Amino acid sequence: MAISDSRYKTAEMLLMHNRRKLVFTGRVRPNWLEDGARFWYKSDTATRRQFLVVDPEAGTRRPAFDHERLAKALEAASGHEVSAVKLPFFFIALAGDAVYFAAFDKNWQVSLDTYEVTETPAPPAVDPIEAVSPDGQHTVFRDGPNLGLRRIADNHTRTLTTDGDADHEYGVSPDYFQYDNFVKVAGLSENPICALWSPDGTKVVTHRSDQSGIGLAHLVEDWPRDGSRPKLHPQRLALPGEENIPLAEITVVDVAGGQVVKAQAEPELMTVVSPVVLRWVWWAEDSSAVYYLSQPRDLRTLSLRRMDPVTGEVTTLVSESGPTRVDPTQIRLNSFPIVKVLNGGAEVLWYSQRDGWGHLYLYDTKTGELRNRVTSGRWTVQEILHVDEAGRTVYFLANGLIGDDPYRRSVCKAGLDGGGFTRITDDALDHAVAASPDGRFFVDNASTTGTPPVITVRSWDGDVRVELERADISALQATGWSAPERFRAKAADGITDVYGLLYKPHDFDPDRCYPVIDSVYPGPQVPRVVPTFDPGAFGYEAEAYAALGFVVVAMDGRGTPGRDKAFHDHSYLNYRSAGAMEDHVAAIKELARSRPWMDIDKVGITGVSGGGYQTARAMLDHPEFYKVGVSRSGNHDSLTYLQGWAEMFDGPVGEVDYALSSNAEHANRLQGKILLIQGGIDTKVLPEQTLRFVDRLIAHDKDFELLIIPGTEHLYLGFEHYLFRKIFDYFVRNLLDEEPPAYRLAPSVLDQEALAEMFIGG
Repeated sequence: MAISDSRYKTAEMLLMHNRRKLVFTGRVRPNWLEDGARFWYKSDTATRRQFLVVDPEAGTRRPAFDHERLAKALEAASGHEVSAVKLPFFFIALAGDAVYFAAFDKNWQVSLDTYEVTETPAPPAVDPIEAVSPDGQHTVFRDGPNLGLRRIADNHTRTLTTDGDADHEYGVSPDYFQYDNFVKVAGLSENPICALWSPDGTKVVTHRSDQSGIGLAHLVEDWPRDGSRPKLHPQRLALPGEENIPLAEITVVDVAGGQVVKAQAEPELMTVVSPVVLRWVWWAEDSSAVYYLSQPRDLRTLSLRRMDPVTGEVTTLVSESGPTRVDPTQIRLNSFPIVKVLNGGAEVLWYSQRDGWGHLYLYDTKTGELRNRVTSGRWTVQEILHVDEAGRTVYFLANGLIGDDPYRRSVCKAGLDGGGFTRITDDALDHAVAASPDGRFFVDNASTTGTPPVITVRSWDGDVRVELERADISALQATGWSAPERFRAKAADGITDVYGLLYKPHDFDPDRCYPVIDSVYPGPQVPRVVPTFDPGAFGYEAEAYAALGFVVVAMDGRGTPGRDKAFHDHSYLNYRSAGAMEDHVAAIKELARSRPWMDIDKVGITGVSGGGYQTARAMLDHPEFYKVGVSRSGNHDSLTYLQGWAEMFDGPVGEVDYALSSNAEHANRLQGKILLIQGGIDTKVLPEQTLRFVDRLIAHDKDFELLIIPGTEHLYLGFEHYLFRKIFDYFVRNLLDEEPPAYRLAPSVLDQEALAEMFIGG
């Protein structure tokens, strides 16, 4: 018997590319204006789009312009029908008494005095692949392997560097981090440049890469969309233990004189992503220095260095070593370092986990000595928001201060002398925060996994200056969605508390018994579960599986970040236990003891990338528990995976047997049913990772299913409809014991607005 079309329709609505249509006014992306005190943002409701300007000092929130007048003027100028409640653009630029925007494949300017709309040759927003100067007059762009300077007014260009070549390119991340297919879908010509202008607009800091001597991997694009012959895509790929790895030479370019100054120090690691992208490189506020973080290959030392942008001289200001990784942030590769240079370069706020928890310490940069601790306790600092140097106070986000959920974030403050700790947001909500550039206010998105967001602008004493939005979730609730249950359970050691979310099936009946799906992403660089109402891409998937009729569990076992260092270090030299699937098994069994409607004789598991790896690993290590799995884009074999990633999380080669974390080496253990899915031109996890696992499964005469989707990368953009139908079908047949319907999911429409909503918050 086939399940109803309605279940698939509902699940489809909850997937990432559709779910933004179900929750309105649930986020605000502030676009700060030149004064750094005011901002504009886009507010979309079910019936109306508005562009609003907020002045926190005045406590006002008003339309950025007269939407009716602009709609009529644009309609007259363009010849297209224009609705005032759904203006045909999603981005604006405000400059004085004019608004710039793009619509109908043209760029427009409207005077706010007369509302005269004119076509303009200069784009309202400069191509995002280029770096725009602080005065908005110039951009730095990639000119082949070199850098060029473009004058925006007349598009005049000139060369800035000349010594770049194929292995030594300026301003690029390593080959691994090139999202080529996403770039094409987004309508960009290439990946964005890795460069930062100095605040005074006279110089640019970037890096000159060194990818020489790195071995090649090869992707074959079997079926190019243009109908041409198969194409070969070479990619430089350093493997664990190899001598040659991607490096970055920190470089400053004077845009007026053209002088190129290179750091008088060894190049920096660039094994996964550019240090500029990670914001491991930044300018002093007065443009007098470049600061950057430096690590050796074993990652067990972290140093803060200062580069003189005129001479290239480099000095070390602070350095810390430890027995495992020394991280400048809780969430590695996914958040900016928690380091702040103060007092004209004389002091540094330094993040450290030296006592087992992530805290702030104040250093004297002239001596390199510790002055004092700034924060302490069994909780962790997550982000520095603002430092009032005159008042000697730091404002920051911290988690672990709310008793029932150690992942929720609070806005706090402390004196730089180590006293005066105060929770500014003294409630049980999670606070996602963006501080104003002028340092006087912050935009606060307050929610929990079950509490819709309320978004306000607040001052540092906690007072609400203006309320911006309250999330409208009525369309989400109309699907049959209900908020997930936040749970706490014991890890496999019987001592450690682990936390997660439990999603009940739609139309839940406590007298029925439901199969369980474990929705995994075990890091170890990022938690699987976020403490906010918006669960992110992985959470949208979990909601979709619940709509199909499954109980869905998502959790963070030991080996994942966001808590104390020992919890995270459980996966160090032990990548196979990132997320500790034994903790998942223990927690699901514990949950089922008080929830008889969970059928733990029918447990499935699914994930992508690291979650794809752990899906297969869980089925190999716990075959008696996980019976059905869907693994997509899994990095199954650390022996042949990206050096930077493998050594970061499995440790230096020689200290651990990499074969222990290889799924291919343990393929003989497979007992359950597994579907392996792989993108044909995935540059993040090359198809050979899945095919190595497949080779070993065949060698051991194991049954499995394999789906290769040609022409797709790691994100499967544009193919979500087919991808998820196959996943839905596999679980419905093999875990729910029903037949899928004839229903087909609709292809996603990935225009630039959809991409902006999905990846940068709109």
